[in-house]
Amino acid sequence: MPEGKKTIQSDTAPKALGPYAQAIVAGGMVYCAGQIGLDPATGNVVAGGVTEQTQQVLKNLRAVLKAAGSDLDRAVKTTVFIKNMNDFGAMNDVYGRPEYFGAHPPARSTVEVARLPRDVLVEIEVVALA
Repeated sequence: MPEGKKTIQSDTAPKALGPYAQAIVAGGMVYCAGQIGLDPATGNVVAGGVTEQTQQVLKNLRAVLKAAGSDLDRAVKTTVFIKNMNDFGAMNDVYGRPEYFGAHPPARSTVEVARLPRDVLVEIEVVALA
């Protein structure tokens, strides 16, 4: 691993589905790979719709960030990938809860995509302060 670059692996978040790290810490920042609504204990997509999946995604991201010594309230930028923009309101209701990003939510982009891994409804990636 190059100097100044640290790989993060949390056992309380789903294992990577491919050849990538859950997160990398470099230059005082944590770059999290996108997380989907997988239950880390079972490896299955959580039951329910976009609300339940968004809750699990944020729980998974928090686990990865904590393993890196950070948390969601230190996030500076997120990207939300959503399968159907009609689900934006439900996703946003969960995403906007203060227990996730606190009083100062990060900058965000949200894009509708044709398909996501495991046919989930939402995926979120985060860049946060280490």
